[in-house]
Amino acid sequence: MSDPPPNPAPPSPAPAPATDPAGEPGRPPARFTGLSVSAPATEAGGLAAVTSTLRHLRDAGLGPVAGMSALRKMNQTDGFDCPGCAWPDPDEKRSFLAEYCENGAKAFAEEATTRRADAAFWARHAIEELRGWSDHELGRAGRLTEPLLRRAGDTHYRPVGWDEALALAAGELARIRHAPDRAVFYTSGRTSNEAAFLYQLFVRRFGTNNLPDCSNMCHESSGVGLSETIGIGKGTVTLRDVETARLIMVMGQNPGTNHPRMLTALQAAKRAGAVIIAVNPLPEAGLIAFRHPQHLRDMLGGATRLADLWVRVRIGGDIAFLKGVMRELDEMERRAPATVFDRGFLELRTEGIDAFLADLRRHDWADLEAESGVDRLAMRRVAELVAERPEFVVTWAMGLTQHRHGVANVREIVNLLLLRGAIGRPGAGACPVRGHSNVQGDRTVGICERPPASLLDGIERTFGFAPPGEHGMDTVAAIEAMERGEVDVFLAMGGNWLSATPDTDRVAAGLARCRLTVHVSTKPNRSHLVPGAMSLILPALGRSERDRQAGGEQFVSVENSMGIVHASRGDRDPASEHLRSEPWIVAHLAAAMQRAGAMSAVDRAGPLGEGPLDWTALAEDYARIRDLIEATIPGFEGYDRRVREPGGFELPNGPREGVFDAVGGRAKFTCNPVPRFEQADGELRMMTIRSHDQFNTTIYGLDDRYRGIRGERRVVFMHEADMAERGLRAESVVDIESHFGGRVRRVAGWLAIPYDIPRGCCATYFPEANPLVPLEDHAEGSRTPASKLVMVRVRAAGGG
Repeated sequence: MSDPPPNPAPPSPAPAPATDPAGEPGRPPARFTGLSVSAPATEAGGLAAVTSTLRHLRDAGLGPVAGMSALRKMNQTDGFDCPGCAWPDPDEKRSFLAEYCENGAKAFAEEATTRRADAAFWARHAIEELRGWSDHELGRAGRLTEPLLRRAGDTHYRPVGWDEALALAAGELARIRHAPDRAVFYTSGRTSNEAAFLYQLFVRRFGTNNLPDCSNMCHESSGVGLSETIGIGKGTVTLRDVETARLIMVMGQNPGTNHPRMLTALQAAKRAGAVIIAVNPLPEAGLIAFRHPQHLRDMLGGATRLADLWVRVRIGGDIAFLKGVMRELDEMERRAPATVFDRGFLELRTEGIDAFLADLRRHDWADLEAESGVDRLAMRRVAELVAERPEFVVTWAMGLTQHRHGVANVREIVNLLLLRGAIGRPGAGACPVRGHSNVQGDRTVGICERPPASLLDGIERTFGFAPPGEHGMDTVAAIEAMERGEVDVFLAMGGNWLSATPDTDRVAAGLARCRLTVHVSTKPNRSHLVPGAMSLILPALGRSERDRQAGGEQFVSVENSMGIVHASRGDRDPASEHLRSEPWIVAHLAAAMQRAGAMSAVDRAGPLGEGPLDWTALAEDYARIRDLIEATIPGFEGYDRRVREPGGFELPNGPREGVFDAVGGRAKFTCNPVPRFEQADGELRMMTIRSHDQFNTTIYGLDDRYRGIRGERRVVFMHEADMAERGLRAESVVDIESHFGGRVRRVAGWLAIPYDIPRGCCATYFPEANPLVPLEDHAEGSRTPASKLVMVRVRAAGGG
C-alpha cells in the first residue's frame, strides 16, 4: 500500500471565552471563524450547487472527473445508496440520469477523502488537544484506518488489533452478563438492515432492550402519532403520489438543505399543476424556487417557483394553525354539506369525528391567531386550497417532531388528512421525511427499545430463545442512567452520540463515567474525545467502498422514507486494509462475547438449520442474514431474491391502501389541546437548525449559502425589533441562556444576525446550541428532545 497523503496542519484554536463554563469537554470550541453576511438566497440549486459540489470533491483530494464519475454510481440500481438522507429514488429514471444532490456529493466527498486519521495522526495529537478542534476540523482529519484503544490514564489513542479490541469489549460485557441493563447499544441511521438486525439479535441474546437510536431524537414523534391514529409508524405515500399531488403542504421542513433531492419531486409536482404551501417560521430558499443543477432547461432558463404561499407560523404554533384551517373547513362544510368533508370515507374508515368536531368548534379564533402567529385570512386561504384539491399531501420533518407537543402535531396532521379522505388515495397522504438514510429500516428490522410483540415472537420462533420483553432505555433514559453512573458499557454503531444528543454537558459527564465506550466510526468525531475509563474506536467501511468477505463480494440493503427496500453496493477500494464492514464487526463481536461467556449460544437458527448459530458464517455471506430477517419479520418474504431486483421491493403498508386493521379497522380522530407556553418578558423561543454545509452532526464547511451566512456557525438569527429591544446591532456579540427545571444552561460568544423570523423567536445551529436544550424537556408520548422550542434569553456578551 502507498503511504496516505499527509494530514493537514493542526489548527491553532483560540481559547474559549472566559464567560463559558470551565471544564466542559463535550462542547466544540467557542471561537469565531470569520463571518461574512449577504442577502439570503431566493432559489436553490443552480450553478452554485455545481460549484459547491466540485469544490468539495477537490478539497477531498478527488479530481473533478474521477469524483463526478464516482458520484454517478450513487443511488443507482447497481450502485451505492447515499449515506445522507432517505429520500426515495425514481426507479424509472435512475438508469440514465445522475441521482444525487449537492449535499449527497458532500457526504460522498467526506467518505472518499484522501486524508487519513491514521496511527501517526493519533500519535501527534492528544485527546485534550483535539477537544480544541472544531467539528469541521475533526472531520477534515480524514478516514480512520485501524482500530484504536485508549486505556485509563492514556493521553492518546493507540492502534490495537481487531482480535484484541473485540476481546476487550467482550470481556467488559462478560463482567455485567448478570446485569445486562448496565450496557447501552446505540444505533445511527446509516446502519444497514443486515448489520442492524444482527446487532439487535445479539443485544437481545445478551439480555437487554437498551437499544436507543437516532429515531428517538428525530421522527419518534411521527412514529408514535401515526401508529396511534392510522396503525403504522411510517408515511402513507409513494414518490409517485408526491409527484402527482395537486396540493402539497410542507411543514417544519427545509428540504433545500436537509434532503435536496425532494426538490426534484416538488418541481415535478409543480410543473404538473400542484399548489405548494410552505409552513415554517423561516423562509427557506429551497421552498421559494429551484433550479435543477443537472437539467439544461433549468440552467439556461429560469428557476421553477415552488411555494405559492408561505405561512410564517410562530415557533410552536403549528397545532393552532392546523386547527384554524380545519375550523374554516368545518364552516365551509356546514354551509354546503357533503362538499368539503369526504363523508363516505369518514363513515366507513374513521371513528371519533363527532368528538373531534365538537372539540374543534370550541376554540376561539383570536386565540388560534395569537398562538399560531397566523391571521385568519391566511388560514382561510389554506382551507380553500385544501377544499379544492383532494389529492393532498402533507410532508414534515423535525420542525414538527422535536417539540414537547410533537406527537400532537402529527396527530393534528392526520386529523386534517382524514377530513379530506386523503389517506389511501392516489396522490394524497402523510409524508414524514426521514433525515438519515436507513433510520426507518433500522426500526423495521428491530432496533427499538420498546419491541412489539410481533418482533419478540419472531425472534423466539426463529432462534429458539425468549428475548427480554420489558422496555429498554431510549436516548433520554440512557443519558440519565449514564449520568447516574448506572451504565458500564456504551457501544455506538455509528453516529456521534455526544453531538447529536441534548444537554451536551450532562451527556459528556455520563460518557466519562462509563467503564468502556466503543464507537464504530468512519472518521473522528467529538464523541471519541470524551472517553470512558477505556475507549475503543472501531473503523468501518463506508457505503461507497467495496465489501469483500469469504463468501465473495457483498451488498447490503436499506429502506427509504417510503418503505422501499433496495440494495447498496460499494465499488471503491477501502480507505484501509484494516477496515471492516458493520455486519462483520457485529458478528465477530457476538462471537467474541460467546467465547468470553458474555452471551449464551443461539441454539436454533431457523432457515439455517438446527444447532448453534455460527455468527462469523453470517458475516461471510449477507444472504444468510437476509434469510434470517425473512424468517423473523413479516413483509420480507423472498427478501434476498427481491432485493436483488432493480429498485428493490415495497414493504406492506395497509393505510396506503386505505386499510387500518392495526387500529381496529378505523383511523382515529384525536382531540389535541393548543399548546400553551410560559414565555416570560425578555424570553425568546429558540429552535435549532442545520446550516447548508451540514448533515446532522457532520459539518462539511462553515457556510450557510442559502441564508447568506459564510465563514461562521456561532450565529443567532433574530427579528430586528427583538434585537433593538436588547440594544443589539447586527453582529453584536451575545451570550444565550436557557432556564429549565431549576438549572441554568449557558453558551457564550455568539453573533446576532437580523433575519426574517417571527417576533419572540430565534434560531441557532446545532450541535453548538445543544448545551441549551434541556434533557427533561421532551415530547409527550415519544420522549423526543424538544430541540425546536427552547425558551432562552439573549444578552450582550458579558451582560454589558
